[in-house]
Amino acid sequence: QVQLTESGGGLVQAGGSLRLSCAASGRSFRSYAMAWFRQVLGKERESVASIGKSGDSTHYADSVKGRFTISRDNAKNTAYLQMSSLKPEDTAVYYCAARMYGSLSSDAMDYWGKGTLVTVSS
Repeated sequence: QVQLTESGGGLVQAGGSLRLSCAASGRSFRSYAMAWFRQVLGKERESVASIGKSGDSTHYADSVKGRFTISRDNAKNTAYLQMSSLKPEDTAVYYCAARMYGSLSSDAMDYWGKGTLVTVSS
């Protein structure tokens, strides 16, 4: 069992930056690929970024490429999402999720956090 807790959300002006953290409790954090998703009320959850178990492989949605950076520290059981040049359309609840094997699509993740709200004002 893995419990995920996001933090770092808040209100920021357009063009600003935030760093989200996802702290994992339980065993074997390094055994899980990690991903960040976001969801706007009334819309489907969308993938933002993912990172492999050792941190050597990352993927980004086109909408955040060049602005967001995903990383992880296996010694601290924590994954991060550094968000820069934020836009109002980045406003959403951001979730981290873990998957041991296979697809990192939204419907395939093994564990989810409860989310943290990011609001970007124009």
